[in-house]
Amino acid sequence: MELAPAILGSNSAAPQAPQDRQLAKQSELLQSFFGIPSIDKAWASPSPRGNGLDVVVAMSQIDLPGNAKRNFMSHLYLPEAGHGLDPATNCHWSPFPIQLSGASLVVPSPSGSKVLVVCNTEPASKDSPCSVKLQIWGPMQLLKEVHVPSKLHGSVYTDGWFEGVSWSHDERFIAYVAEEPPVDRPVFGQAMGKDGQKQEGEAGTWKGQGDWMEDWGECYAGKRRPLIYVADTNSGSVQAVEGIPQDLSAGQVVWAPSSSEGTQYLVFVAWSSFADNFKTPRKLGMKYCYNRPCALYATAAPMFGSHSLDRTPGAPLKLTATISSAFSPRFSPDGEFLVFLSAKAAVDSGAHCATNSLHCVKWSGGDSLGTLPPARDVVPVISRPDAKGFPGLYCSTFLSHPWLYDNRTLLLTSAWRSTQVIVSVNLESGEVLRLTPEDSISSWSLLSVFKNILLAVASNPGSPPDLKIAYCSSMEKISDAAFQWSDIPTPVEHTEEVQSILSSISSRILQIPVPSSDGNEILPQGAKDPFEAIFVSPGEVKEGSEPPPLVLVLHGGPHSVSVTGFSRNYAFLVGLGFSLLHVNYRGSLGFGEEALQCLLGNVGRRDVNDVLTALDVVLAEGLAKPDKVAVVGGSHGGFLTSHLIGQAPGRFVTGIVRNPVCNISSMVGITDIPDWCYMESYGKAGLNLYDEAPSVKHLGAFYQASPIAHVDKVQVPTMFLLGAQDRRVPVSNGLQYAQALRARGLEVKVIVFPDDIHAIDRPQSDFESFVNIGAWLKRFT
Repeated sequence: MELAPAILGSNSAAPQAPQDRQLAKQSELLQSFFGIPSIDKAWASPSPRGNGLDVVVAMSQIDLPGNAKRNFMSHLYLPEAGHGLDPATNCHWSPFPIQLSGASLVVPSPSGSKVLVVCNTEPASKDSPCSVKLQIWGPMQLLKEVHVPSKLHGSVYTDGWFEGVSWSHDERFIAYVAEEPPVDRPVFGQAMGKDGQKQEGEAGTWKGQGDWMEDWGECYAGKRRPLIYVADTNSGSVQAVEGIPQDLSAGQVVWAPSSSEGTQYLVFVAWSSFADNFKTPRKLGMKYCYNRPCALYATAAPMFGSHSLDRTPGAPLKLTATISSAFSPRFSPDGEFLVFLSAKAAVDSGAHCATNSLHCVKWSGGDSLGTLPPARDVVPVISRPDAKGFPGLYCSTFLSHPWLYDNRTLLLTSAWRSTQVIVSVNLESGEVLRLTPEDSISSWSLLSVFKNILLAVASNPGSPPDLKIAYCSSMEKISDAAFQWSDIPTPVEHTEEVQSILSSISSRILQIPVPSSDGNEILPQGAKDPFEAIFVSPGEVKEGSEPPPLVLVLHGGPHSVSVTGFSRNYAFLVGLGFSLLHVNYRGSLGFGEEALQCLLGNVGRRDVNDVLTALDVVLAEGLAKPDKVAVVGGSHGGFLTSHLIGQAPGRFVTGIVRNPVCNISSMVGITDIPDWCYMESYGKAGLNLYDEAPSVKHLGAFYQASPIAHVDKVQVPTMFLLGAQDRRVPVSNGLQYAQALRARGLEVKVIVFPDDIHAIDRPQSDFESFVNIGAWLKRFT
């Protein structure tokens, strides 16, 4: 394993060589970029000081020495909110933020008068009394602290997918998702008595110690099945929601509106352990895989106190039996409608991510649950959008309260081609409006909705995240013109060098025509429309001047998307003097379903041609020199990078890959998503071809679709960044390709991160990656 130099430089008195001094300077610059905070969440509530708003802003910052993320909160007061005062001159931040030490989740109550802080603590031993603390805070004090013993449940899920925390409407109960309790495993030389107590026994009673526990793959290694629990904030007692079948994993729980007979219901999402669309009995990897069938269920909430003995829990009722995917449930504020997202297009086609749809069902609780009307389509899958029109929904969740004051307008954040935008959806008409400026290069994310006030964060390649606020000027008809956005200045300081780099960054979105090589193929119209690339440079490239070296940046997935939001790492590369070209080849999210689906079964060919076409456009405009082009990508982006240096060896000076897919035929038997191998190689036919024991014919097709089929043509030096704990694209896949290049006499640098998974996003690993990427690019361009 090769390691980068110490990130804080050397304490030696010996003079540094020029190369060492340059690397030390680059390390200092990257540290400065790592110091830029992120704005993660925000909550708004009426201020007791008058007509203004009190806003809590949750932020995070990289703690490099601690190899962790530092979470903290700042408070913001907006006087006379919505009364015409400029927030840029009238907002008031608290003097200092407050660091949240040990907090895994922070969830305010519906009224904003309380907040739940979840603290997941690793027990010192199996017999430790507490694994989770639930803290309920009021305005000035801790109101309740509930210590949940590990024998009741394990860690609370905070993964953004199974994760779900919901306050009841009266704010007495909290439903949440946590790991089921561990199963006692026998110890060598001990036996279990009838009362469950360990007893001394004969050797051999250890049987069962090594029983395999199947999990949900990447990011869930060793995590037990997610189940739902309810805490009573008055008594401090916690109960599991019983009756959930053993083959279901539950998550994303919300409280249903109170029913007339007094019984309270919970609605949640559940995934079967058996992926029936791939006809396999195994759990396939869950993270970033929206093609896993799931459904909404309803069940009566546990009862506490003396009433808890009056009812026998029943099996949960499936609410969405006629649709293959339903998740992110939300109730309208008046309790009349239940809305949810669906990834039916992904489940039915096999693509790991596709265009989502939005659905709505008229809610009636209690005994009427079994007779709910069929769900109504509110926003369907968009096959082919108009040139600048709405391209479809590309989002995986909503805010806990995503509603405007009219109870019928839902707000969400979604990819819109190469940007991320905020849109409104009218439940009754299905009308979708873009609420963020169309002429903005920035990408936006919705943080909070309070009556007719929106809080958001926006950023672009040259501008770190900034807070934005908008007031809906019309209380009768909601339109995109009704929202006027204003800046809320944040008291974040940058170093002079970082500020100088950011102020000079230029970026624009390029329209890329489809390659002429597609002319003889029968394609749907949406697959013939132009795709996009984001060009970012250290400044405007003037005609006649020497353009900077160009780095192609290729996203993974492949059904993902590069958007125009700020990235510390890529701003650092621009600061080193490189231009960047982020290519959203066909198959990317945000361009309609026809363009997305045309890549399935064509990876290693259609995506390769799209990237080369985008490069040709940039070269034709004089934005780069053909002899100074490098390519960088991770996961499927690494797959593409490896293909490009093999299929077009004369067009790049170097390639850099992070956990790349290099050989699908060897990956299929060890990845947590073998279905990906079938779908991307065969297209929709992979749904029926999928097999846990691929045939020789299938293995041959996988090999031919892989970069390793072109390894003999590679001519350039290549850097590999690999996570040793990666279950998605196991480390052996990249190592095999690296060794093959070495055996052919090419220069190869391999950096392995022993504790990292697929993302390689541990702070020190991320830092080491980009210090080395910067130095490698400087050397070869």
